[in-house]
Amino acid sequence: MHNQASRFALSRRRLLVTTAALGAGAIVGARSGYSQTKVKPSGQVVIGLSQEPTVFDPRLPHIEVDDGVYMSLFSPLWTVSPKGELLPRLAAEIPTTANGGISANGLTWTIKLRPGVTWHDGTPFTSEDVKFTIESIMAPEFPAYSRTGHELVQNIQTPAPDRITWTMKKPFAPYISILAWTYIVPKHKLEGQPAIGGTFVQHPIGTGPFKWQERVSGDHITLLANDSYFGDGPMLATAIYKYIPDLTVLFTQFRTGDIDYIGLQGISADHYGEAKKLNDRTVVNAPLSFIECFYFNLGLPQFQDRAVRHALYAAYDKDSIIQQLYYGLPTPSESYLPKQSWAYNPNLPKHEYNPDKAKQMFDAAGWKPGAGGIREKNGVKLSFSNSTTAGNHLREQVQQLLQQNFQDVGVAMAIKNLPAAVMWGDYWIKSHFETAIVGLDFMVGPDPDASDYLSSASIAVKTGSGQNTMQYSNPEVDQLLQQGASTLDQTKRIPIYQKLQAVLRNDLPFLPQLQYAEIEGTKAKLLGFEPNINVRLNTWNLETWHWIG
Repeated sequence: MHNQASRFALSRRRLLVTTAALGAGAIVGARSGYSQTKVKPSGQVVIGLSQEPTVFDPRLPHIEVDDGVYMSLFSPLWTVSPKGELLPRLAAEIPTTANGGISANGLTWTIKLRPGVTWHDGTPFTSEDVKFTIESIMAPEFPAYSRTGHELVQNIQTPAPDRITWTMKKPFAPYISILAWTYIVPKHKLEGQPAIGGTFVQHPIGTGPFKWQERVSGDHITLLANDSYFGDGPMLATAIYKYIPDLTVLFTQFRTGDIDYIGLQGISADHYGEAKKLNDRTVVNAPLSFIECFYFNLGLPQFQDRAVRHALYAAYDKDSIIQQLYYGLPTPSESYLPKQSWAYNPNLPKHEYNPDKAKQMFDAAGWKPGAGGIREKNGVKLSFSNSTTAGNHLREQVQQLLQQNFQDVGVAMAIKNLPAAVMWGDYWIKSHFETAIVGLDFMVGPDPDASDYLSSASIAVKTGSGQNTMQYSNPEVDQLLQQGASTLDQTKRIPIYQKLQAVLRNDLPFLPQLQYAEIEGTKAKLLGFEPNINVRLNTWNLETWHWIG
């Protein structure tokens, strides 16, 4: 399978989804995908991750590895398949204008819920849980992962345990995709509990295919099969999420068989050749929606000058990073969107590595060499730290190359890497970093809306929620995001997002480096793994994984 990456690359046609649910009609699963036949769960899988899941309430700020655990423990109303189809989970069907679930103007929503679903503790799931989840996220005092879309919901009604309705303050095309990432939490466990520090996160319960057994901090999380799961599966009795921060050690344990699946950062490019030759292993090189970026904290004075950002980009040897360090496997990027997105702009200016031009740009902007050759202006030095996950040896090599690139043009960059739980905790969420190397999926499933990361209303240190940790504020970007999200016709959304990408490429609030090509692997007898560009971790369908032989 390692030569079949194109099999998993979504075409523009296959990605025409979600936003059309409000207008022309979404691509939805013809059925829920569930049968009445249950298989007794057996066997276990050890999932190797390079970063540690640490946040177990899906409403709170979290990173991709946390999402992987959520997919096993909790359920959204619907999820997104590799083809971009919306598949019902807690909802009995996908609401559309055709079936009356969404009004023609996009303002009134009626969701029919799947009957007979129970929480892991046996309590019945009802529409009150959905209402509680959305309303708690909207609560001003709650430190939500994101309120984007949810803040437009009003007048939530629960006329029956299996039915919920609401109205939107205005049409918001990405909301149907946002709900695919909104994991429903139990009202009976969380109502009246503190947002942070409650007992729920020590033993979370959901409606998902697996239920919580234990967490050993710094090492692993063990989940057990949920025998009362409403859907097909789970087919495995036990799932262990194993945290191995050193990518070389992670690969070694995959090679020796100590882990069964290697994902998220996965098999690094320098191990790809060896991985393809391993016996009894299936290795896939598939495109992901993640964009690897050099991220600025724009709250710092040295980065508020756009000329500095452009000059640093000119000094950035992107081609050497991709070809020499990543063995040419990922593709260069100039956008926040993957090339497979229906909104991708293929006409953005191409990056040019030109140190001499970088020096000229710095000089023209008044950043002149000072003590030790480090450029400065008005008493501010072009000196900063760069951070990422400690133990990610490829990123560490990238940092060393960039450190030299920047030194060559009179910029000092110190390397300050941290354990994943620290790096992506408050240090990231509360914008304590100076610069960072980070891989982000800016989208909401297959929808190109990136309000969480780019809107000035999503600067968490200022507004209390959102993922705009770089503290980017651009009125034109805010306007384009609002325009794109309020336009229901997908064909009319395309030029809006293409213009947004052009504005970002000119402004460079972050330096786009590459679109991930994730190399992931499983043991050959472990079936069910399926790469999905529309989710943030490929354990999205863990309930279907099983062993043969």
